[in-house]
Amino acid sequence: MTGRTGEIFITYHTSNEEHAIDIVNVASLETKVRDRMEKGAFGYIRGGAEDEWTMRENTRSFQSKKIYPRVLKGIDHADLRTSLWDLALDTPIIQAPSAAQGLAHEKGEVDTAIGVARSGSIFSISTYANTSITDAAAAAPGAPQFFQLYMSKDDGFNSFIVGEAIQAGAKAIILTVDSTLGGYREEDIVNKFQFPLPMPNLAAYSTANGAGTGKGIAEIYANAKQGIVLSDIVKIKNMSQLPVFVKGIQAPADAEAAIAAGADGIWVSNHGGRQLDGGPASFECLPKVAEAVHKRVPIVFDSGVRRGEHVFKALASGADLVAIGRPVIYGLNLGGAAGVQSVFEHLNKELSITMQLAGTKTIDDVKNTTLVD
Repeated sequence: MTGRTGEIFITYHTSNEEHAIDIVNVASLETKVRDRMEKGAFGYIRGGAEDEWTMRENTRSFQSKKIYPRVLKGIDHADLRTSLWDLALDTPIIQAPSAAQGLAHEKGEVDTAIGVARSGSIFSISTYANTSITDAAAAAPGAPQFFQLYMSKDDGFNSFIVGEAIQAGAKAIILTVDSTLGGYREEDIVNKFQFPLPMPNLAAYSTANGAGTGKGIAEIYANAKQGIVLSDIVKIKNMSQLPVFVKGIQAPADAEAAIAAGADGIWVSNHGGRQLDGGPASFECLPKVAEAVHKRVPIVFDSGVRRGEHVFKALASGADLVAIGRPVIYGLNLGGAAGVQSVFEHLNKELSITMQLAGTKTIDDVKNTTLVD
């Protein structure tokens, strides 16, 4: 496939396959995908900020807590079903919004939406997707979808894009507040990475055919609102008449402030270690944020999840739902919609085993579990 970078056409390799994939563990998918993708595209998806210390800590930090095996409870299988508001879900694992999925697969967000819907979960589309909000929604009619808003300096764009999400049937807006600019991602700099594909949600407003093509991440973020404030939560709520999750919360004080300002949900995340390096792992922050939230609004957690055990520990630490990002994109590259579904199925399998061995039959049981140091 070819795309324009500045005035130069480049060729990059993506996938158009759809088939289930064999997974021994989710972490191993990264190596399988590395040789299948153009170097710059893979680096953009895989990479983190600066030395990538926080990115690595996101996964390592789950080792800081342990799960007591519990026995003699008569549990012969686990029930992963749960809900968010009036949305019934087959799993507590949802998809974290991720930009530019056309880098991984020719059908991009369309196949991700299909794979997530087949898994009985929630798909979230990014402002910076390679698929329009409308097309992604049409790919999985009736399945719950959220829209991730990167606020623009241009309120006209914010109103337009939120309107598109409403028209497409979005169930909530994810207001991302930790990305007023891009983190210092050295892999993108070394690879001189620029997006080779258009971003239709930008192009639809600007009428600039192929908006986003040939731009680096810094140029994309240059249009983002650099000074997001608490009143923006109410602005988006009023604009959309939809629940608003505030994504990128790590400090308990920020959770308190967001709820006081009208947030309908808190999304604990450090953007998968792609923004501030040297910050704490997302999992380290979760218990204190959950304590501050005190069940007033639902909590979604992401960053570093690679095992069903990690999902269990996040739920036991205060999360209501757990989101996965890079593993979904790797599954998309390896098998399209069926590959995405395979990732969910594998993590559900690991979570089910962990739940039964921990003596927890339901997701509510997991949430009432006390982990040990």
